[in-house]
Amino acid sequence: MSNNEMVNRKTSDERRATSGGSVAWWHWHRRLYNWVVHWADTRFGVPALIVLALTEPICVPIPADILVIGLCLGKPKRSLRYGLTCAFFSVLGGTIAFSLGLAIGPDRVVDLFNTIGIGTKAQSALDLYAKYDFWAIAISALTPVPYMIFSWVGGMAEVSLAKFVTVSIVFRTMRFGGEALLFYFLGERARWLIEKYFNLATIVVIILLAVVVYLIKMLEHIFTV
Repeated sequence: MSNNEMVNRKTSDERRATSGGSVAWWHWHRRLYNWVVHWADTRFGVPALIVLALTEPICVPIPADILVIGLCLGKPKRSLRYGLTCAFFSVLGGTIAFSLGLAIGPDRVVDLFNTIGIGTKAQSALDLYAKYDFWAIAISALTPVPYMIFSWVGGMAEVSLAKFVTVSIVFRTMRFGGEALLFYFLGERARWLIEKYFNLATIVVIILLAVVVYLIKMLEHIFTV
């Protein structure tokens, strides 16, 4: 048996060990997680990835990363296909959630929160999102911050759809494509790097981007004085 076959069998056995009836029935989130992961061991892995990537930004509380990682572990040389597929359908799902939020509109949101006395705060939150829309979308698309929430709120805040889609494409591709690249070049070792450092790395990227934008604005100010 080759090293790759041993690794694939090991990871497959690990996934089976964490699924099934060993999880208490009230741990619904863990059971949903295990159910999602098991698709990586079937011939329906890619269709399941498409469904998860599409629905996660709308209503599913399970990150698509787990299925991307599972598929990439099984076939590292197809990692880029998995990562880009996930990014595309994730942005499509985010756009659907954005459109639903846009249909609801800010007025209905504020009226809803007025019923519990915090309509003013809700309006302030929507205004804040509209003011910093680029950062809100970028951070949620790249980091562990829930992309689902910011997709819905982006529509409710009536930010630019073109900006939402463009920024989402860039940063969702960076997230899932980055994971895929690690598996493509490192194989099994990529899993350890992703689980330990990937979220930290995405936060560092956002910070560096903020610094670059700040410096560009400072230079523009200097040269226009």
